[in-house]
Amino acid sequence: MAQLDIEAREREGVMILDLNGKLAVGGASVLREKVNAQMAQGHTKVILNLKDVDYIDSTGLGMMVICFTSLQKASGTMKLEHLNRRNIELLLLTKLSTVFQIFGDEQDAVNSFFPEREVKHFDILAFVQQQKEGA
Repeated sequence: MAQLDIEAREREGVMILDLNGKLAVGGASVLREKVNAQMAQGHTKVILNLKDVDYIDSTGLGMMVICFTSLQKASGTMKLEHLNRRNIELLLLTKLSTVFQIFGDEQDAVNSFFPEREVKHFDILAFVQQQKEGA
């Protein structure tokens, strides 16, 4: 059974969920439970910190989309930060990179919830170009 641990912390009114392990069959439902618990407490601005997630399967991706949709229905949103190369490629392959806002830096992810702040988005095109040059 895949193991996924999730720690929740708050930063400037934004809930950051630090995921650790595999976002896959057996562990993906933990994510939905955690997001639902946050929504029940009125937290609808969520960032998934995927720095310590080494593997995401189709169930994990599906669960991310379900959580994203649930938060949107509650007038909130979910953003992603610190994805490794494999997980970025997975989001590109599935076209989910067009759904989720992705950030390389936590402060940029938090700032993205505040319209008056300057935000540096993760440059997916530069990432893809880098991968092609490195191949």
